Amino acid sequence: MEYRTLGRTGLRVSVAGLGCGGNSQLGLGQGKSEADAIRLVRAAFDLGVNFLDTAEAYGTEEVVGKAIAGRPRESVVISTKSRIRAGGERLSPAEILANLDASLRRLATDHVDIFHLHAVPEADYDWVMSEVLPGLIRAKEQGKIRHLGITESSPRDPDQVMLQRAVNDECWKVMMFAFHMMHQVAREALFPATQRNGIGTLLMFVVRNIFSRPGLLSETMRALAEEGKVDRSFAAMEQPLDFLVHEGGARSIIDAAYRFARHEPGADVVLFGTGSIEHLKSNVNSILAPPLPREDVERLYTLFGHLRGVGLDLPDRSRVYPKG
Repeated sequence: MEYRTLGRTGLRVSVAGLGCGGNSQLGLGQGKSEADAIRLVRAAFDLGVNFLDTAEAYGTEEVVGKAIAGRPRESVVISTKSRIRAGGERLSPAEILANLDASLRRLATDHVDIFHLHAVPEADYDWVMSEVLPGLIRAKEQGKIRHLGITESSPRDPDQVMLQRAVNDECWKVMMFAFHMMHQVAREALFPATQRNGIGTLLMFVVRNIFSRPGLLSETMRALAEEGKVDRSFAAMEQPLDFLVHEGGARSIIDAAYRFARHEPGADVVLFGTGSIEHLKSNVNSILAPPLPREDVERLYTLFGHLRGVGLDLPDRSRVYPKG
C-alpha cells in the first residue's frame, strides 16, 4: 500500500480508501450479512487500507465500529458525515451535533478523524458558516472531531460551485468531491486551490455505473453525441473507451478509471466501494498501479475535459441485487 499525508491534517492515509456507502454499502446493499461486511473491512485492512469513509446516511457506521474493534484506534482513519437537511428542511445546529454524538456511539469511538457536513448545497453555505460551524468548532475543541470536512452534492452541483467557495475558508481541512474520466471539472475548479491551501482531497464517483454497468457507457455516449458534446463517431461504438485497454495501458475500463483519478495532481485518496473481497483486491491493485500512458491521459483530457455532470448518478436504493 502507498500512503500520503492528507493535506495539512498530519493524517497518514492509504491512497485507496474504502467507501462504506454507495450502491454496495459494504455488501449490505447486495443482500450480504453484517458478518460479511465486517470481513470485507478487515480484508481491506489486510491489504493496507487504513482509510474508511462512512456516514449516518449510509447505515454502515455500526459495521465499521465492529470491524475496528480491538485494533489500535490510531491505526485507522475514520471519516463520517452528517446531513444538514432532512425531509427538505434544514436540521438545527443542535440536531447536527446530536448526529455527531450518535455517529460516535455507532462507531464505538470517542472521536472521528474527519467529520464532514454531507452534500452541502451552495444555497446553504452561508448558513453553514454562520450557524453550524461554531458548534462544530466547539466539538473539535472537546476532542470529538480531529478535522472538519465538507462534501458536495455532485449530481446537483456539477460545476462544484459550493466547494469553490469553501476552498477559501480555513476551517475545512478535507473535501470530498466527484472526479472521473468524463467529469473532470475539479482539474480547474478545485485541485489548484486545494493544493495551494493544503486541503486534503477525497475523490468519489471515480467508478460509478457509467463505467461498471454494461451498456450504460455506450448509451451515454450516444446521448452526448446527439447533443453535440462528443464526436459523432462515439455514437456508433459499443465500447467507446476501448482505446485505453492495450498492452502497456489499462487492463480494463474500470482499471483505467481508477488509475486516471489516482494519478491526477492534487488527488490524495481514491474512494472505492464494493461488497466483494475479490473486487476489493482488484480495485486496490488498480489504484496502486502506475499512471496510464501519458498519451491516453492527454486524449481523455482533450475528448472529455469540457463535459459537466456526466455519470453522476445517485445511489439507487431500489435496485434488487443478486447475492454472492
